[in-house]
Amino acid sequence: MQDFNDQIAFITGGASGAGLGQAQVFGRAGAKVVIADIRAEAVEQAVAALTAEGIAAHGLVLDIMDRAAYARAADEVEAVFGAAPTLLFNTAGVNSFGPVENTSYDDFDWIIGVNLGGVINGMVTFVPRMIKSGRPGHIVTTSSLGGLMGSALAAPYSAAKAAVINLMESYRQGLEKHGIGVSVLCPANIKSNIAEASRLRPARFGQSGYVENEDSIASLHSIHQHGMDPVELAEHVKRAIEANQLYVIPYPEAKDGLRAHFDQIVESVLPLEADPEGARLRTEALQNWAADRARVFMERQE
Repeated sequence: MQDFNDQIAFITGGASGAGLGQAQVFGRAGAKVVIADIRAEAVEQAVAALTAEGIAAHGLVLDIMDRAAYARAADEVEAVFGAAPTLLFNTAGVNSFGPVENTSYDDFDWIIGVNLGGVINGMVTFVPRMIKSGRPGHIVTTSSLGGLMGSALAAPYSAAKAAVINLMESYRQGLEKHGIGVSVLCPANIKSNIAEASRLRPARFGQSGYVENEDSIASLHSIHQHGMDPVELAEHVKRAIEANQLYVIPYPEAKDGLRAHFDQIVESVLPLEADPEGARLRTEALQNWAADRARVFMERQE
């Protein structure tokens, strides 16, 4: 996708931070923008700011874990702008930090529910509508550098973000034939208010094993205050869409650490001479399956 004029962009977490940066960058490029966020007042303020710039913007309040609400949001987009989105940004996310051994069920349910479940809801809601529209499109989902390796202090967050990377790789393969590109954004720290995510934690997920108070929020702010500006990050995303790039990691300081991490994984694989015949048989079986037997899974049940 090279031309963003009159594209329809749906952005979760669009009222602040990375999501608002995306709304600004793509709105300025001519897209019609829908920002979805759980905070009603923030949605109202963001829409007002975008509209003041001359950007066609519509806001709605959405809990991305609520599938029925997501379907209503999709209907609202089509009612307002007359079509399904051509640009989908799964940007909303939350974090919470604490020792992995202290993690409660509620910690897992909330953090994974938003960071992975919310992405799943966005994909299942919008992908069929995007395919049905017949228009070229692009999907960008925000993961994290934390999704590329584990973390003893952010285990549910890292696990959810790792699943998101894998999921987008899968959608990338599946949607190419429909003319829909897929990218996964893996940022480090962003200048945003994600440090205050715990304030939005629903009461039903109230049993946390972590320390969540003013000191913990201040600790996280000390990281994010020096993060990348959301507009700068969104400009990187725009260039990635134009290049149909799968991974978006505009943080040069991460390269050496990622290389060391993935070198360790690759080096753990046995050399071919350890089992040449077994490797040949397994490879041939997979190739034959992909060439013929896998087709049965592509046939819909009547």
